[in-house]
Amino acid sequence: MTDVRAPQKAGLISRMKNRGGRGDRSALGMWFWDIDRVLLLLTMLLIAVGLVAVGAASPSAAQRYSDDKHHIPALYYLWWQLGWVGVSLPVLFVTSMLPVPMARRMALIGTAVCLAMLIAVPFIGVTRNGATRWLDFGLSLLQPSEFLKPCFIVTTAWLLSLRAQDSELPVVVITGALTAFVAMLLMLQPDFGQTVVFCSVWIALLMISGTPVKIMAALIGCVPIGLVAAYLFYDTARVRIDAFLFPGVGEGASDNFQTNAAHNAITAGGWRGTGPGGGTMKFRLPEGHTDYIYSVIGEEFGLIACAVIAILFLAVVVRVFVKLLDEQDEFRLYAAAGLATQFGAQALISMAVNTGMAPSKGMTLPFISYGGSSLIALSIGMGLLLAFTRRNPFVSRSPYIARWSGE
Repeated sequence: MTDVRAPQKAGLISRMKNRGGRGDRSALGMWFWDIDRVLLLLTMLLIAVGLVAVGAASPSAAQRYSDDKHHIPALYYLWWQLGWVGVSLPVLFVTSMLPVPMARRMALIGTAVCLAMLIAVPFIGVTRNGATRWLDFGLSLLQPSEFLKPCFIVTTAWLLSLRAQDSELPVVVITGALTAFVAMLLMLQPDFGQTVVFCSVWIALLMISGTPVKIMAALIGCVPIGLVAAYLFYDTARVRIDAFLFPGVGEGASDNFQTNAAHNAITAGGWRGTGPGGGTMKFRLPEGHTDYIYSVIGEEFGLIACAVIAILFLAVVVRVFVKLLDEQDEFRLYAAAGLATQFGAQALISMAVNTGMAPSKGMTLPFISYGGSSLIALSIGMGLLLAFTRRNPFVSRSPYIARWSGE
């Protein structure tokens, strides 16, 4: 039977597809209309804020690392950060254009490669400030754990999504073993902060994927047991916890100095800050361009600026989870939710350390702290997140048109 409304439907579909340039079927055109432009804009804002913040922190870092033989220019770290941004943005855009199957395949391969590098770190790694976390590739040091984070999350999401095909698969055991192996390698470096992030994201993914309540209750119940065990048998954790709970006592006195310096800097500027270049407390900060950059922002741009940055991070996470409310594909749901959780957790930990609400962990602030490995790895993670949240506007917003257009 002929549908008399067919010509009208065809005309409606044609008008919708061509309105506002959406008829562009090139790869770039399809990417532009499918991508979450709000999420991309928030990311660009964070990168821009990061450049300003690194510019403010660069003079103090340059002074700290200069000596009689090597004088570092005041804006040395800003110029390097500009270079890393130039490398990272293409990585972000290209990754966000990947089809979901290709993005998943890339993450699985990346997990295997990064695990191999992480295993190699204790043997051939570079030691800085008492920690062996980097591999020397000549031009720059590379931190495998930073690149492993997004790949690990996507791999774990894929494994958990397999339960929909076979409910008997022991995905909790498999992903738990993978997480435990990564945690062991990180604790050998030692890197307690990254260990917390990996374990937290794994537990969050188990909750999102609908793991039975009994299993979740048992895992959450193991958290305090794990913390006590870490305090008793893991020196790094004990030193950090002692410095946080008992300031200025024992081995943790140096860590307490860092948190005190961060607190003094972040509060020195008051609500509006001292103005760009007007900070003095930042010169007493260790790693003010990386781990404690949030405190530098507080001193020179004020607590209001710190609050705005916190809101930007919150907006990224909320935007992703709101967009996932109607996601039907389990893998995309788990992967995007896990990446957003990792992004928010890292930002939260970094800001908490800078404000004295958590023990010192050596955690960078996403897209804002200085660092090549961190910035490129974050760009890969955000690119994957944008790839997994891409939506055909006709399919997601108008089921009626999608049904008749065949999309």
